[in-house]
Amino acid sequence: MVILMVLQFGAIHSKPTTYMVGDEDGWDSGLDMEGWTKGKTFHAGDFLVFTYDGQQFDVAVVNQTGHDSCSLNEGAKVFHSGNDKIQLAFGANYFIDTVADLCAAGMKMAINATAPPPSV
Repeated sequence: MVILMVLQFGAIHSKPTTYMVGDEDGWDSGLDMEGWTKGKTFHAGDFLVFTYDGQQFDVAVVNQTGHDSCSLNEGAKVFHSGNDKIQLAFGANYFIDTVADLCAAGMKMAINATAPPPSV
């Protein structure tokens, strides 16, 4: 009984995973970024690394309205470095390029981050 309680309550969450957005192509207008997320399981605490040409692109963390309309909402955070590491929050996470035409052409993503799996 005591061992079971230790297993239930003493579990340590697994180490976060780091994903390179767009893999070797990075955050790029030539890719369907929503398609890149397919088949991947994201957890709260995981990291997304956005690599891109900071002269052409950027990445913004927005809410669902900002994602759906390709616009910045109040409180959106914009990154410009070309090498941005962003940690996923639990639940819905939305990312866009702030140039509306690029966003509308596919430079946006919606990711649902689930609770991290426990490990013993």
